[in-house]
Amino acid sequence: MDATFATGKELQKMDPVFGQLSFDDHEQIVFCNDKDTGLKAIIGIHNSVMGPALGGTRMWNYNTEWEALNDVLRLSRGMTFKSAITGLNIGGGKAVIIGDAKTQKTPELMRKFGEFVHSLSGRYITAEDVGMETKDMDTVRDVTPYVTGISEERGGSGNPSPVTAYGVYLGMKAAAKSQFGTDVLDGKKVLVQGIGHVGETLVDYLTKEGAQVTITDINEEKLYQVASKYNAAIYTGEDLYTADVDIYAPCAMGATINDNTVDKIKAKVIAGAANNQLADENVHGARLQERGILYAPDFLINAGGIINVYAELANYGKAEIMTKTENIYNTTLEIIDFAAKNNITTHKAALTIAQNRIDQRRIENASK
Repeated sequence: MDATFATGKELQKMDPVFGQLSFDDHEQIVFCNDKDTGLKAIIGIHNSVMGPALGGTRMWNYNTEWEALNDVLRLSRGMTFKSAITGLNIGGGKAVIIGDAKTQKTPELMRKFGEFVHSLSGRYITAEDVGMETKDMDTVRDVTPYVTGISEERGGSGNPSPVTAYGVYLGMKAAAKSQFGTDVLDGKKVLVQGIGHVGETLVDYLTKEGAQVTITDINEEKLYQVASKYNAAIYTGEDLYTADVDIYAPCAMGATINDNTVDKIKAKVIAGAANNQLADENVHGARLQERGILYAPDFLINAGGIINVYAELANYGKAEIMTKTENIYNTTLEIIDFAAKNNITTHKAALTIAQNRIDQRRIENASK
C-alpha cells in the first residue's frame, strides 16, 4: 500500500507513533515499564527550543495504550504552546501513567516513575496533573530534582490548582467582556463541567462574583458536596451541551467539543480549564466561530498552573506568579482582537503568536 494515498487510520496502523496527527514532530517519546511496581507510563517531549520540557504527569485508567499515547502527545504539544504564549522560557512535555490513581498509585510506583524522569537528565521536568497530588511530587523529588510543584515545606510552590483556576477565571472574564460587552459575571449563567481541584476553585470565584453556577461531575459524592458548599445547582438534564447557559466551562478531560457536541452548544462563551477541549482544533474551532461562540483558547487561560510551578525554576515568588497569571486577562483580549482582525479562529490566533515566539528563539539559538 502506498502511504501517500493511505487513509488516516491505515497510516496509523503502519506508523502507530509517527503517523498520528498528534505526533506533530515530537522530539522524543519514552515508554516506561516496571514489572515490580506495575508502572506503565509514557513521557512525551514535544519541543525544547525554549528550554527543557516542563509538564505535569497524569494518571488515568485509559481504555487502551493507544488512547494513552494519543493523550500524552496532545497534552505535550499543548504544553509547548502554553508556555510560549505565556512568555515562559521553557519547552513542552507531558507524562501519563496508565492506571487507577485511587487504587493503583503507590509510593513505590511514583519513585520508580521518578527514576525514569531522572534518566532523561533534565530534558523533561515533571509536575502535578490529573490523578496526582502535591505529596506525589514530593515522592518523585526523593529520587530526582527534575520535578516541580513540590510542597512549600520542601521549598516548592505547592499545589498549582488555585492559580490555574484564577487564570481561567480571568480568561473567562476577558472573553465575557468581548462577547457581552462587560466582564462582570454577576447574574451570568455558567456551567462548570468537572469540579476537581481547579473546577471547585473556579466555582468559588464565580459564586463570589454572583454568577449563577451549575455544576456536573462523574463523582456524585463530590458533586453534592460542592453544590452544598457553594449553593450551586446540579445539572440534571440529559445532555449538558444543550444547557441554557451563557458560559460553558469544561474543567475535566479534553475533547468535549467534538462532532457530537459542537452544534448543540447554546453557550456564547467557552472558557474552561481542561486541556485540548477541541477534539479537532481546526474543524471544531472553525465551527464555533461560524456559530458565533467565542472560544477562549484552553492552553492560554489554563496557564496559571505552569506559571506557578515554573516559579521554582526561575526563582520568582508569589507576587510575580500572580502578576504573570493576571496578565492572562490582557493576553486573552489581545488574542481575540488578533483573531478578529485576521479572520481566523481564536485557537489559531493563539497558536500563531506562540509559534512565532518559538521560531524567533530557534533563530536566536542557531546564531549563537
